[in-house]
Amino acid sequence: MKKSFPRSAISTASLSLLALGCSLAQAQTAAPSLKEITVTGNPLGTTDLIAPATQYSGTALLLRSKTTLGETLDGTPGVSSTYFGPNASRPVIRGLDGDRIRILANGGGSLDASSLSYDHAVTSDPLSIERIEVLRGPGALLYGGSAVGGVVNVIDNRIPREAQFDEKGGISGKMDVNAASGNAERGKAALLETGTNRYSLHVDAFDRQTGDVKAPVDLACTKDGITTTARRICNSASNVSGGAVGGSVFFDHGYLGASANTYRSTYGTVAEDNVTIGMKSDRYAIEGEVRDLNGPLQSIKGQYSQTDYRHTEFEGANPGTVFKNQGSDFRLEARHARIGKLDGVLGFQTESNRFSADGAEAFAPHSKTSQSAVIAYEELGTSWGKLSAGGRLESVKVESLGNPLVPRFTPATRDFKPGSYALGALWNAAPNWQITSNLAYTERAPKDYELFANGPHIATAAYEVGNANLGKEQSGNLDVGAAWKSGGHSFKINTYVSQFKNYIALNQTPGVTRNAEDGALNPVEDPGNPGFTASGAEFKPLAQFQYEQVRARFTGIEASGNIRLREAASTLDLALRGDMVRATNLSNGLPLPRIAPWRVGASLLWASGPWGATVGFDHLAAQSRVPTPPVGETGAYTLWNTAATYRVKAGAATLQWYARLDNITNKLAYSATSVLTSTAFPKAPLPGRSLKVGLQVAF
Repeated sequence: MKKSFPRSAISTASLSLLALGCSLAQAQTAAPSLKEITVTGNPLGTTDLIAPATQYSGTALLLRSKTTLGETLDGTPGVSSTYFGPNASRPVIRGLDGDRIRILANGGGSLDASSLSYDHAVTSDPLSIERIEVLRGPGALLYGGSAVGGVVNVIDNRIPREAQFDEKGGISGKMDVNAASGNAERGKAALLETGTNRYSLHVDAFDRQTGDVKAPVDLACTKDGITTTARRICNSASNVSGGAVGGSVFFDHGYLGASANTYRSTYGTVAEDNVTIGMKSDRYAIEGEVRDLNGPLQSIKGQYSQTDYRHTEFEGANPGTVFKNQGSDFRLEARHARIGKLDGVLGFQTESNRFSADGAEAFAPHSKTSQSAVIAYEELGTSWGKLSAGGRLESVKVESLGNPLVPRFTPATRDFKPGSYALGALWNAAPNWQITSNLAYTERAPKDYELFANGPHIATAAYEVGNANLGKEQSGNLDVGAAWKSGGHSFKINTYVSQFKNYIALNQTPGVTRNAEDGALNPVEDPGNPGFTASGAEFKPLAQFQYEQVRARFTGIEASGNIRLREAASTLDLALRGDMVRATNLSNGLPLPRIAPWRVGASLLWASGPWGATVGFDHLAAQSRVPTPPVGETGAYTLWNTAATYRVKAGAATLQWYARLDNITNKLAYSATSVLTSTAFPKAPLPGRSLKVGLQVAF
């Protein structure tokens, strides 16, 4: 695996403009193959959603796109990022992260190892995405216990679901090239589709090379025993590439399609100056639907995917720990015929995966997890709105297979029967007004690492110990929202509370350390051999953290709005947003770690013919509400951003030039939701000022 990176750069990971491009997006529709309707958490395809959801596509997605999924969505009301530098971050929704946030690919399972550790990247690159949908709040009903905090659905057209061309056939495509100044990113992507009204073929490819990211302050970097300082985040370079082929056959009442895609990434981990990760993932999917059936069933849709994921952690040029995750996901949904005003779906889902970690930093055993579930979801139309109800029953089996080379891992098996239930209501309270409410009870089966971990996790500076006696994580969740829209004016607000009976937390064991080399508990150095344990292993103490179940509560509020300041040949809008979440460990009264502070922001958006521009700021308050101050505390900061677009026709093609300037004032800022801020590692700041320019061609 090649370890050197070309001198190029990464697009900045500063907080993105909230609602950026909302007005600009009106000038550019989404790809014709994709419906505008939100599909995530919406099995009946209705236009009015009860659950709070946000989607990005077209220009709005283009202007907020960063190098990771987490940073791309960061700043959406209710959504922040785990930010392990510019190469690895997952979305945090309403204070919940990891295996409480489900990341999907076209509604199906997306398998990787990103939820296992903060330095593991998501195998999805924004260059290849056509639309992202975010469901805030429990999605466990449709997507399982790992969606108790929310769902992020990454949507592309690799399996076309509708014919784009007539019987004569046609061809369409899109190309994008871009570069960034502050870190000299070089990215390019291309997509091509062709077909008739009976078939469609799709191919895409992307590539991005980056170098170390510029920072507003001098940072130390130690490689090969030599320490230097520079205004760059050490070991933050990356090289990402991938692509896919897919196609579908259409018949009178449905379609059948398949796709194969690959993802490759080599990137530095900012917590360890000399460690890089070489990652690869191959995913194969089949999908089909039969519609307009006569009888008790109106339509039947099926999805199957299989993923082969692997990454190797290199120390310099030497391969170290190897992580593998292989699995499959199958989903079948049947929509029944309407019974009066009652409409609904029944579903069945199975998922299985085999995980292994081999090497010095294998903190979890080889394992196998399998689950199956039945789902029912119903909506009842009324004169004033609609009601919804549903349930999900699961059977989950988690097996530790041990590790033939690591005796501290022992085989064991746990079985769980989670159940989740939800009620919802939407009330058209007055012209232009909607009130929504969701009440959910969810259960989540513990993950393999939560049950059986036993080893050093260097990325988080911890020795993690699982708890094989963990029970199902149970929570009650209430969400109440209101929305108003009149012309170019709009406003949305949601308040929520989630109460966990037995939240699974990773807590430090006071006064207990383990040796990183052999796991010895509170090791005593051999007096005759200083610096080593009595067993001969080098003495490298790590604080012990163990998975425990505690009572916990999350409460918060999210709001966004748009004020149309000018309505004429050119439009001027003021976009407003803000959110706050408070999370408490009720068992000891302390705050839960890595929670975003309250945030507010505003943007002016101007559009006139082919031109569009926006300028705005995001202000984050100081976060002093942490479990072990001053570790984890962050100061307040404000980030300013601006962007501009210009569209022009060139024959059959449409050219869109775009530019985005992030962190205009080069403000030094640290993320409160990053584990890098709450450990003994040197803090990795958010990136400094960066100008990104690009050209997108569509035909």
